[in-house]
Amino acid sequence: MNEPILQVVKGDPTAEELAALIAVIAARSAAAAVPAETGRAGNWATYWRNARQPLHPGPGQWRASALR
Repeated sequence: MNEPILQVVKGDPTAEELAALIAVIAARSAAAAVPAETGRAGNWATYWRNARQPLHPGPGQWRASALR
């Protein structure tokens, strides 16, 4: 015998209200089941992206870049 997964304990919802509730619950459970892709690089690439300073072109900047 199958037991109900969802049970209304108070009130008298319409068929449309129950359908909306089930749609919300199904959408949230489907979103929780799929891992979100961050699109980020691995730890090594992320470290160097944050460690390097941006290059600023201009006179004498190639010499100053060695000091950074």
